[in-house]
Amino acid sequence: MELVTNAKNTTRETTGEKPVVKPKRYYDYTLLILILMLVSFGLVMVTSASVYAAVKLGHESSFFLKRQAFFAIIGIIAMLAISKLDYKWYREKFKLLLNRNLIFWGYFGCIGLQVLVMVMGKSTNGSTRWLELPVIGKFQPSEISKIIIILVVAAIVSARVRRLDNMLGFLVVMIPVVGLAGLVVGENLSTAIVMIGIAFIMCFVASRKWLYFILSFLAFSGAAVFAIFNVGYRADRIDQWLHVETEGYQILQGLYAICSGGWFGKGLGNSVQKMGYIPEVQTDMIFTVICEELGIFGVAILLLVYVILLWRIFKIIVNARDLFGSLICTGVFAHLALQIIMNIAVVTNTIPSTGVVLPFISYGGTSLIILLAEMGIVLSVSNRIEYQE
Repeated sequence: MELVTNAKNTTRETTGEKPVVKPKRYYDYTLLILILMLVSFGLVMVTSASVYAAVKLGHESSFFLKRQAFFAIIGIIAMLAISKLDYKWYREKFKLLLNRNLIFWGYFGCIGLQVLVMVMGKSTNGSTRWLELPVIGKFQPSEISKIIIILVVAAIVSARVRRLDNMLGFLVVMIPVVGLAGLVVGENLSTAIVMIGIAFIMCFVASRKWLYFILSFLAFSGAAVFAIFNVGYRADRIDQWLHVETEGYQILQGLYAICSGGWFGKGLGNSVQKMGYIPEVQTDMIFTVICEELGIFGVAILLLVYVILLWRIFKIIVNARDLFGSLICTGVFAHLALQIIMNIAVVTNTIPSTGVVLPFISYGGTSLIILLAEMGIVLSVSNRIEYQE
């Protein structure tokens, strides 16, 4: 065997042929560590923010922690499993399923789930957004719709990217997005805005033209204004936003929490406003507890981790092997960025109140699992990037 090997090497040297170096696969372990850091920090903050609420509702003090940890474990397992799949598999056709791909079935599955929500959904705080499932409990189908929108837009645009060179092509891409978002907007305007925003950003990044995006943005903004003022409680939120000192109780208490944190906060677990002053503080308003307990310094570190996370995703976008993978990562980037900005803007009273959670931090099983599944796809794209040593 050694002689054969030496003979091969001698032949390559004499002929000048270079040895074949097999490219290696890349896997973004930095991104994986950042995700696990955020999930762990989220569990700590959910514990701190929810103890009083859990006891008040008649549960044990660790009730919300145990449920969030359960969802985190499911999400992390799903993320790691998905990261090992080839992302191109989602748009392959299956003869056993009418020769359609998983994205096709996922889209119409989401349509069906949203119809089920409208027919037999569970109402909480005046909104019907959930389905009740055994073991898991409340399940929000609109969260799945976000990841399906990312896959649908990525598949359509990557198949014929030149269609975005004109307004008609852009509208063709947006038709399935608007169709699904239209079923969500009735009870969940904020999620519908995020869905439209994700698709809009993905198309903008892929397009060589930009003028018609201005007209489209104005049209969607007009539709959002109509959706706000056409429903009474949404118009009331605008009034609360403008007169927070007299009518915006939840936001006002959140501002008290933010202002009282100072530079270094009151210490983990020492928040006052979480003691019944801020309703549902472990969900949409958890950022206020972070401000109060960890101060500006703690918030700055959290925002820095978010920025590094988005930067790592951006690196994968740039280096992805194909347009489909790059667009998927662009959609995930847009999803995270929109929710981070919207959540912080709401709790600081920069924009009117909406039901958008803080990614990886806020309590919510469906949101956490779907976000981790999205990150699994991003890691899958990174795992298909090849490089030479």
